[in-house]
Amino acid sequence: MTAIKDSVHDHIEVEGVALDLLDTPELQRLRHIKQLSTVRLVYPSANHTRFEHSLGVYHLASRALEHLGISGRRAERVRAAALLHDVGHGPYGHQTEDVIQRHAGVHHDEVHGLLDQGTVARGLRDHDLDPSRVADLVAGDGEFGQLVSGELDVDRMDYLVRDAHHTGVPYGTVDHQRLVRSLQFVDGELVLAAGNVQTAEGLLVARALMNAAVYRHHVSRIAGAMLERASERLLDAGVGIERFRRMADHDLLAALRETEETAELGERLRDRDLYKRAVWAERDAVPDGLLDLDYAACREREREIADVAGVDPETVFLDVPDSPGMTESSVRVIVNGTIRRLDEQSPLVEALRAAGRTRWRLGVYAPPGDVSAVGDVAARVLGLDDDALLTEAERRESSFDD
Repeated sequence: MTAIKDSVHDHIEVEGVALDLLDTPELQRLRHIKQLSTVRLVYPSANHTRFEHSLGVYHLASRALEHLGISGRRAERVRAAALLHDVGHGPYGHQTEDVIQRHAGVHHDEVHGLLDQGTVARGLRDHDLDPSRVADLVAGDGEFGQLVSGELDVDRMDYLVRDAHHTGVPYGTVDHQRLVRSLQFVDGELVLAAGNVQTAEGLLVARALMNAAVYRHHVSRIAGAMLERASERLLDAGVGIERFRRMADHDLLAALRETEETAELGERLRDRDLYKRAVWAERDAVPDGLLDLDYAACREREREIADVAGVDPETVFLDVPDSPGMTESSVRVIVNGTIRRLDEQSPLVEALRAAGRTRWRLGVYAPPGDVSAVGDVAARVLGLDDDALLTEAERRESSFDD
């Protein structure tokens, strides 16, 4: 057994299969992928990595298994899946997820190809664990997969607390210890024990507030749009998708700066010399037809905006976020002896859904010198209400807080 000091959970005891997996290249690579990607351009102290998060998920999974009375090989599979759940992430985590999905057709939790060979596979088989069954758990399959990837997963419990701790914001604080102690299986379904509606509401509120203050911060969205576009151009320039998928953050940034087609965006990302908001539109100002644009359609709208505005088409980025989701609203809680979904029991759910819709924004980003021209044209081309346009005062303010 090895005890590892952690900033959130104090000491994490690592043993069994997890101890053998700890120093595999697949897991050690996560030391070089930041948990919050471009969010750290907003919150300078948010430099924690997916490695330490993976240790936290392993720790909470171990506590949950102890509470649930699950032991033996079944427990070891879950612990291995918890520790390995992020090995499928590409550089900058979720910020390059769509790029990888478009080019490789693989989501970050589809890790069968990564776990069935090499040192990870050997480590699992040395403990009589089938790599394929561990990969199934990472994807959330089966009864115990709910602990690793589901509405009440230990992944969510760790990252909310950890992200709040490292950004310094107070919003992500959840009672993860009570959540773990309240877990139980009923007919194969992971639920919270009676008396825990408020516990589940706390998880929901924490996620909603972290979305608003951290995960969807406009500076992070601008940097993320720049990174995604630069990554697409890097692949177009000949970097193979398999090499791209296995890069760490610093590998990608170096490749962007060293490639002619992406050098400018790479330098801007390194120096935090970011594009600015030309349009920042509320949901009610956006036509419904814009909400489901695919990648190609977005690029076509960007070219149209740039052509009318008379600017370089490579420098206009349209950012249409997904509709705000609330996975936590379907958490099951035992109330008066019956299992109920949280959104059926708590009036907070609809209020938080409404808040998410209110905070949703469509963005159009451009270099600082082109912001005014691009903003005026984008509103017309996209059919946005005039209220979607930033005022000159807001643009000047944006130049400081972006």
